Amino acid sequence: MQAFQRGDEQAFEALFDRWATRLLRFLDRMVKEPAVAEELLQETFLRVHRSRANYSPDAKFSTWLFTIGGNAARNELRRPFRRHAHERPDAVDPEGDRAPLQLVADLPASDDVAHARRVGDAVGAALERLPERQRAALWLSAVEGQSHAEIATALDTSEKSVKALVHRARVSLARIVTPDGEQAGPPRTPGLAETGGRT
Repeated sequence: MQAFQRGDEQAFEALFDRWATRLLRFLDRMVKEPAVAEELLQETFLRVHRSRANYSPDAKFSTWLFTIGGNAARNELRRPFRRHAHERPDAVDPEGDRAPLQLVADLPASDDVAHARRVGDAVGAALERLPERQRAALWLSAVEGQSHAEIATALDTSEKSVKALVHRARVSLARIVTPDGEQAGPPRTPGLAETGGRT
């Protein structure tokens, strides 16, 4: 990124090649529409190109990039004509928040493979039901390996809120997906004691 700031356009291409796939997966999980995610990916890198003077090497490039992408996705989800499509009736959490689970083993037995696929499908479906902020926080934590501080920056919230979002997402997945890879019935709505007094 610093090379790009100095005018090296090939450095920008290298950034795109390195980060585009990961950012696209993140955007796709937020907006749940591949075509829209592709548009947001292009928009994000266009903003990176235009805002190169604003980048500070004190910040990790990945955090800065996912912050720009997250903002673009949230703006897209706030559009009135899109809002209804993202208010799912089977959402786990009323706060309004998909990543496949990949299980790998050396020479697994066929029944183990079938079980892994069942669990993976169930987790993927369960993730679809999470509110967007929970899904985004869990994805950035579990898949991208970002710290709570980095996620807080990307989602424009506090570290405390990130911890709560990740915790609620994990609890919701545990309630939905049974050990045999089946989805349990609709989870009960957490009480005030479980949400820290929030409704």
